[in-house]
Amino acid sequence: MNFKLVTLLGVKINQEVYEVMIPTSEGEIAVYPDHEPLIALAVPGVVAIRHHKDDGNEKLQYFAISAGLIKITHKTIQLLVDEADHGDDIVEAESKAAYERAVQMRKDAKDQVELDKAHELVDRHAVRLKVAELRRRHRG
Repeated sequence: MNFKLVTLLGVKINQEVYEVMIPTSEGEIAVYPDHEPLIALAVPGVVAIRHHKDDGNEKLQYFAISAGLIKITHKTIQLLVDEADHGDDIVEAESKAAYERAVQMRKDAKDQVELDKAHELVDRHAVRLKVAELRRRHRG
């Protein structure tokens, strides 16, 4: 089936895959060929892609995504999000430092606007750290 991941900056991936695991507002879903048609909300989290049926977890491709929209047909998956960072592009040390700054920003927030922005940054960098950890664990 074809998987297309589109961000505000353009298409991140557009290729044939076997399985895509996507975080939704109802929990994580795994989408395989001939999945029932579905439109759902994606939540910030980790997208994992298995390119071939026989691929082990060490071959999974990971993206850290923001919230967005999922459209599934029997032969396609379209995931539209603001941001998607490929696991290979995430530097774990930088994400950890950014996460710690966001946590401090949340502690120092003086109003609801600052607090909301800090929560958004904490969530974003927590997802990026999770992707970096998954990538490290599965690749040895």
